[in-house]
Amino acid sequence: MRHAPRSYLPFFLIIVTIFLLSPACASSQPAVLVVDLSDTITPASDDIIKEALATAEGGEFEALIITLNTPGGGLDETLTIIEDMQQSSVPVIGYVYPAGTKAWSAGTLILISTDIAAMAPHTIIGSAQPVSMSAGGIEPIEDDKIVNALVERATENARMHGRNVTATERFITENLNLNAQDALEFGVIEFVASDIEDLLNQVDGQIINDHELDTSGAEIIFHKPSLGLSIMDIISDPIISSLLMMLGIYGIVLGISNPGFGAEIFGVIAITLGLIGMGFDVNIAALFLIGVGVVLMVLELQAPGFGVLGIAGVVCLMAGSIFLIPMDFPRWYTPADVQQSMIFAVVVPTVIVGLFFAFALYKVIEVRHRKPVIGEDPTGDIAEAIDPIGPDRPGYVRYKGEYWKTRSEDDIEVGDRVEITGKDGPVLLVKMSDEQP
Repeated sequence: MRHAPRSYLPFFLIIVTIFLLSPACASSQPAVLVVDLSDTITPASDDIIKEALATAEGGEFEALIITLNTPGGGLDETLTIIEDMQQSSVPVIGYVYPAGTKAWSAGTLILISTDIAAMAPHTIIGSAQPVSMSAGGIEPIEDDKIVNALVERATENARMHGRNVTATERFITENLNLNAQDALEFGVIEFVASDIEDLLNQVDGQIINDHELDTSGAEIIFHKPSLGLSIMDIISDPIISSLLMMLGIYGIVLGISNPGFGAEIFGVIAITLGLIGMGFDVNIAALFLIGVGVVLMVLELQAPGFGVLGIAGVVCLMAGSIFLIPMDFPRWYTPADVQQSMIFAVVVPTVIVGLFFAFALYKVIEVRHRKPVIGEDPTGDIAEAIDPIGPDRPGYVRYKGEYWKTRSEDDIEVGDRVEITGKDGPVLLVKMSDEQP
């Protein structure tokens, strides 16, 4: 008996389907990673960029896009970011975005150091002249050694990527500012793009480090920093870290003056967070002023009133808190008007909190040194017993809404009305009143 021929077509189709759906044969969509560098460049910024670069390299992304919207920030962190970008195997695209924003000072240095530089319409770069704070205000740095070193570093990065070296130098020496269209015409950037999708379409096919970018229609994935870096990014803002230090110092002084409420614990935590945010880079003179202020405030607690020591202590604390702001070049690389705004943002709350603290401490000391009084002579007034009272059993009465310790030769029950016959320090002497409810 002959068997019917067996059909192998279904098995063939199954094998082909599995083969086509396997990871090796499946066509994967290209992707780019986007990391945002907004606001001030802080000690956390370089770690965020380093983390994003590692993610981009490990995930086989076509490129890493760094969106820039910053007034500048720490020069050391900026140079670290530039070094990390130059050592990365993933192409890095700098993009000043969204429209109407800026990348000044340190932000400009980062942009001209990327593999591809782009700007959204109506954005601005420049204002990279270093400035310093002095008694006369904020002034440009004219020291040739500092300026020439900064110019050489910036122009070399621009030359490396074939960008306009003259304009790059003028960013630093003349505070040159360029909008997106002018930057494109001057050869400082390569593209002007309205959004990230437009940018990806324009850079598609560019050759970076012998790699042709395949970015048209690529999937856009936004990098989210780890929880630790996100917290660090918040507390490393110079305004936040300075205010944490200030509040911590006041908390410790308040805790010393009124132990038991936990203010000193809050103070230690706040100061620790502030120091971490500053990268432990603090002004020694500021710490000295703060130390003197704390000592003066503690001495004031032992004085009979709020006087010269207390006022001097508050002034030292406020001055020390203000000087903690690490905004001088090269620690802080931002335009002069940005530094002025940041200093103002710290000085105003510092003064307000300082004055409030001085008033609160004055009230605390006033109460501490005030002798117990109840106004005019209470003899003859009526109070109400809230405890059983007897010859050998002192208790409390309610008098004018306050509880007072009392003694009496009469047996008095809770709720009885008593007449005040005298006062022995803070203790009232009472007897049973003829007037009962």
